Formats: sequence, C-alpha cells, structure tokens
Amino acid sequence: MEYDYVIAGGGSAGCVLAARLSEDPDVSVCLVEAGGDGNSLLVRVPVLGAAMISGRPKINNWAYHTVPQGGLNNRKGYQPRGKALGGSSAINAMLYVRGHPSDYDDWANLGCEGWDWNSVLPYFKRSEGNARGADALHGDQGPLQVRDQATPRAISNAFVDACATQQIRKNSDFNGENQEGAGLFQVTQFHKGKRLGQRCSAAAAYLRLIQKRSNLTILTRSTVERIVLDGKRATGLMIRRKGRREVLKARREVILSAGAFGSPQLLLLSGIGARDELAEHGIAVQHELPGVGQNLQDHLDYTIAYRSPRKDMLAVNPRGVWDITRAAFRWRSQKGGDLASPFAEGGAFFKSDPSQPRPDMQLHFVIGILDQHLRKIHVHHGYSCHVCVLRPKSRGHVGLQSAHIKDAPRIDPAFLSDSCDLEDLKKGARILEDIMTSDPLTPWRGKRLYPHDGSDAALEADIRARSDTIYHPVGTCKMGQDDTAVTDTQGRVHGMDGLRVVDASLMPTLVGGNTNAPTIMMAEKIADHIRDLC
Repeated sequence: MEYDYVIAGGGSAGCVLAARLSEDPDVSVCLVEAGGDGNSLLVRVPVLGAAMISGRPKINNWAYHTVPQGGLNNRKGYQPRGKALGGSSAINAMLYVRGHPSDYDDWANLGCEGWDWNSVLPYFKRSEGNARGADALHGDQGPLQVRDQATPRAISNAFVDACATQQIRKNSDFNGENQEGAGLFQVTQFHKGKRLGQRCSAAAAYLRLIQKRSNLTILTRSTVERIVLDGKRATGLMIRRKGRREVLKARREVILSAGAFGSPQLLLLSGIGARDELAEHGIAVQHELPGVGQNLQDHLDYTIAYRSPRKDMLAVNPRGVWDITRAAFRWRSQKGGDLASPFAEGGAFFKSDPSQPRPDMQLHFVIGILDQHLRKIHVHHGYSCHVCVLRPKSRGHVGLQSAHIKDAPRIDPAFLSDSCDLEDLKKGARILEDIMTSDPLTPWRGKRLYPHDGSDAALEADIRARSDTIYHPVGTCKMGQDDTAVTDTQGRVHGMDGLRVVDASLMPTLVGGNTNAPTIMMAEKIADHIRDLC
C-alpha cells in the first residue's frame, strides 16, 4: 500500500498528526499502532485507568523495565507506556499541565528557534477545549476537552489547605498567569456531549469523529519493525500485521511518533544511530547519528503514604469494592462520582528554596495508597503524595537489547547519577513531610507506611529504596543544531530525507510538569510545518 504520509505510533502525537494531516483531502495518511483501538471501558472510565498502570496483566501497556539503577540500589525501574490508540493518554491520570512558560524559552535559548513560549501558546490554545472558556491563555474550541474535576474528594481540598501551612498558596489554574501554588488539577475529560465524564484521550479527542475519512487509514495491532530506506531517504515502513510482513510506502514522509523509547528504538533498528551501538547488535550503519537514544530525562518520584481511619477514598478491600460498585450505577446515569476521578486529584508546584526563579518541585496527591505503581496492593484505605524534581540534571539513554523489535528497548534513565538531583529531592521530600503532618490532614491521618527516623541518612536511604518514575520520559531524539541533536526544529532527522520524528523524544529538556499536553502541542505545531501553514 502507498500513502503520502505513514506514521509509526498512534499515541498522543500520532493521533494529532493523523487528524491534522488528513484534513487536506488531497493527501493520504496511514497511522500504524501496535495496540488496540483504545476505546474499552478501562480506557473510557477514568478511575479504571489505575487497573492498567501496573502492567499485571499487560492491558494497553508496554510495561517496560529499566536496566538496574545504580542510584536506586541497583533496582530495575518500571516504565509503563500506553499501547493503544491514544498511547499513554489512554492510561494516564488525565492531568492537563503545560509546564512553566520559561521552559519553552529555555528551548529557544538552546537553539530551538520558534519554540519559545509566545510561539507555542497558540498551539496549546488550538488543541484545548476548556470548559472554563477562552481567554488570553486558554482555548475552548479545541478537540482536547479539559475540565475541572466534577466530584473531588474532601481530602483533596484538605491537601490544598495543608500546603498553605507551608506558605504554598492556593492556585486554581496551574496553566494560568502563575504556575506556583496548590490546587486541584484540571483533567482531559469530556465535559459535554454523549461522552460526558469519559476520559478524553488523544484518540478520543482527535480520531473518533474522523476515523472514517476516506483519506485516512488506521491500522491497529500492527507492529512497525523498521524504516524502509533508499540510501538517505525514508520510503516507507516494514510492518507485521496479522502474522505477515508488508511494506507501507510513503510518497512524502515517514513520521515516527513512537515515543521517547519507541522512536529511538526504530531508528536504531533501521541502522540510524551511533556506530558502536549498531555494531554491538550486528546492524549495518545506514546513517551515523550519535545522538539517537541519548539525552533521556525523566521525573524521579518519591512517595509518602498513610493509612486512614476514614473510608472516603479508594481502596482494594470489600468496602472499597462495594463503593466502586455503587459508583458504577451513578456513572451510568450521571457520568460522575467516584469513577470520574483522575485518582491524582490534588497537586502543587513550589520552590524548594525562595532563591529559585520558578517552581522546581511538583506534588501529586492521590486518593489512595499508590505503592510501586499499584504493583504492591494495600487493602487499607489511605492516601499518598508524590514529589519530583522538575528539572533533573541526570541524563540517561535508550538503546537496544537486540536487533529484534520483539525485544524491548534498553532503558537507562541513570536516576540520581547527578548528585544534585538527590540533594534537591531531599529538600522537596522534607517540605512534603511537613505538609503531610500538618493539621488540615489530621482527620484522615493514620499510620504512615515506610516510616524512618527523620535523619538525612534515613531519608536518603528511603529515596534510594523506593523512588521511581512519575512517567515523563523525554529527550531521546532531541531537536536542535548541536552535535547530539537528532532532528531540526521541525522534527526532520538530520542528514535524512523524508524522515521526521514527532513526539516527546524531541524535547531538548524536560518541562516543569506533566508531558502529555506539551506533546500534543508539539504535534499541532509540527503538523502546521508539514502542511506549510506556519
């Protein structure tokens, strides 16, 4: 089969590209996704997303693992990634967070012209359909529906009050004039129409209503094995579908949107990358590009959790199951209640030290005990809060375990390899401990899980023993002009023709927040470049 554009990966970026490029009736687009259609109840009902995070079993989830992390007592980390149309937006907590405006100015200062805050804001607004309405910073006509939480728990509001005891002011809009403060997250959730209350994944937002366009082909449960090359030009994708190999030819471009792990893996498997990495796996060099897979950045997360004597939270026990059952009936009739929760209801952005020019820490407050990505189940009611350093200095990489696509990529975030990250995380953890022991949370507070004696050594030991990702890997095909850049500022792979990368792997540095909304923005912006609309 032959198309104008062939897109590898139906995650957040791939869904946006497929929708925007196929708006032109004179071009044909094929979107290839390894997972299913991302439209099951587990995806559509928000709180059920928690059932997919653990990867046990692997439902809509690649459930990757890292190599042993020296900074984390040689533990292997866990890296859930969405495997369905919508990608990780089909299994995430639906939090709509853009990061700090200065993050994008940082990109521009690193040589990524056109990615400063003033240049990216129109694309955030274009994508956004915010229930609050449009203003200078928000859009209300975009496909990605954004809303306030319909039924947040009382404890989530108490968390906001608890932050105030540490001089973290209340903030009703983390994407407003000032990111700093504590509040309840806005979520990517339908606020109107027949899908009211359902998760608004990138697939639900961008593809559901247009997937029958005559010039758009969507192939699910189809694995991309490699890029087909003719010298230095990408001409298509080799895929495996229904047990058979076939080639999808691209007249104009091959676009990789397989994410921070999948896109560098596909480049390497196709012979594009560092010579030593390719030689190790017997792959012939088609184009030497040493930056492929380098520059991996992620938010390392440390959690404090408590049991609770109160029952107005989520739990895996008979009472909790009964509450969810009752909530299911309300969901059917009202599309609200407990099942509409993003699980991580409250949050905060704050400075670990007043001298910081912008918030350098983020909190996620969860209405249940979230331990080891829900791989360790606690039957008690309780709550947890997560802290991460927003701009870590540690840099890792993504490589290959073998020359076969069936083997997961080799993921090494190199967590805490820069000692500054540990010191910063300890600062954030100290402030979080003060929040969690403050008066507003007293009615809910029971026994703390994983207590320690409060010493610096004990805190460091606990961080090394239990910390892991909060699911924001980026940077492995970074855009820019230096020797380690993989693409230019429009995602075009340096030294290649007809080959582009569009996903979170392009980010030269992590943004100060969650990464789904920025990834969607990036795809909106580059879609305009492809269509020559800029």
